[in-house]
Amino acid sequence: MTVRNFRLFATGQIVSVAGTWMMVVAQDWLVLSLTGDSGTALGLVTGLQFTPLLLLTLHAGGVADRYDKRLLLTAANLVSAVLAVLLAALVLTGRARLWQVCLFALGLGVVNAFEVPARMAFVSELVGARLLPNASALSAAYFNSARVVGPASAGLLIHWFGTGWVMLLNAASYLATVVALRMMRPGELHRAGRRPERALVRDGIRHLAARRDLVLPIVLVGVVGMLGFTFQLTLPLLAKTVFHADAAAFGLLTAALAAGSLAAALATALRRGRPSFALVITAAAAFGVLQTLVGLAATPTSAAVLLFFTGFASVFFAQAANHRIQLGTAPVYRGRVMAVYTLVFQGTTPLGSLLVGTLVGHLGARSGLLLGGIASLLAAVAAGWVDRRRAADRTADRALT
Repeated sequence: MTVRNFRLFATGQIVSVAGTWMMVVAQDWLVLSLTGDSGTALGLVTGLQFTPLLLLTLHAGGVADRYDKRLLLTAANLVSAVLAVLLAALVLTGRARLWQVCLFALGLGVVNAFEVPARMAFVSELVGARLLPNASALSAAYFNSARVVGPASAGLLIHWFGTGWVMLLNAASYLATVVALRMMRPGELHRAGRRPERALVRDGIRHLAARRDLVLPIVLVGVVGMLGFTFQLTLPLLAKTVFHADAAAFGLLTAALAAGSLAAALATALRRGRPSFALVITAAAAFGVLQTLVGLAATPTSAAVLLFFTGFASVFFAQAANHRIQLGTAPVYRGRVMAVYTLVFQGTTPLGSLLVGTLVGHLGARSGLLLGGIASLLAAVAAGWVDRRRAADRTADRALT
C-alpha cells in the first residue's frame, strides 16, 4: 500500500465492492420475494447477469489492451451507478417485476464483461510486475473485506428499510471508485510502452495455447468456476428453504463465507513468486471437500463454520490460479489472457447457474452445493493426473535424447 495510485484504487474499491455485495444480497432477496422462493428464477437472473461475460469478455480483453484502462474503468463504474439508480427507483415505487430485474442483471453483466479484465490488468499498471503478486493479494483482501461488510450490512438494512434503499446505496458506492481513478497520477502508472493498434483476440489465444503451463490451470478454473462458485444461487436458497432463516441470517451466512475469503487473501498477501500448479490443484481439492460438507451441514451454525473454511479455500485457489496465469503471461497479452481467465471463471457461470438452478428446483438447495463440491474435487484429481502424465512424458523424452 506504499504506492499512491494503488492506495487510491484500493480505497475506492473497498467502498464500491461493499456496495456491490449489498446489491447482490438485495437482488437475490428481491427475486425470491417476487417469485415465491423460486430457485429456477434465481438461476435465470444469475445466468443473465453472467451471460455477457461468456459472450463479450474475449473482445473486452482486446479493448483493455488497446485503450486506457483507467478511462474504461471510470466509464464502467458510472454506467453501473446509473443502472443501480434505475432499479432502485422501480423497487422503491413498488413497480419492480421479475422481467425488469432480469433486464437490469443483463445490463450490469454487459458492463462487468468490460470492467473485469480491465480491472485485473490495471493492477499491474498500478504497481509493476515485481509487486503484482502482493498487490493482487491485497486486492483480494479488500475485496473480501467488502464481502464481509456488504452482505452482513445488507441483511440488516433489508430487514430495516427494504431492498430499494440498499440498491440506492450501491449506486452511490460506485462514485468512490470514480473519484479514486480521477485522483491518480497517470505519470506514475507502469504502462507497457505503446499500446497495440490492433489487439486481436486470436493473438492472445494463440499466445495462451502455446503455453501448456497456462492451459491446464485455466481448464481447472473453468470447471470450479462453473459448478463450484455458485454461492450467489445456493446460499439464499439454503438460508430460506432449508434453514428457514430471515434476510439478516442469510447475510451472516454470506459474511461467514466472505470472512474465510478475507483470511485467505491476507494469508497470500506476502506471496512474491509464481505459485506451483501443485498448489493450485491442492487448493481446488480442498475447496471441493469443504463445499460438499457445507451441502451436508445440519444447522445454520455448522454451515456458517464450514462456509468460513470454504471461503478460505475458494480464494486461496482463485489467487493461486490467478498468479500462476498472470505471472506467466507477457504484459502485451495480459489483458487478453486475463479476459480468457475471466471468461472461464465467471463467464461459464450462466451455464452453471442454469444447471444448478434446475437441479435445486427439483432436489433442493443442498444438491447444488453437493454437485459443486464433488465436481471441483474430481476436476482437481483429473488435473493432477494429467499434470503427472505430462511430467512423466517430459522425463521420458529427456531420457531418450
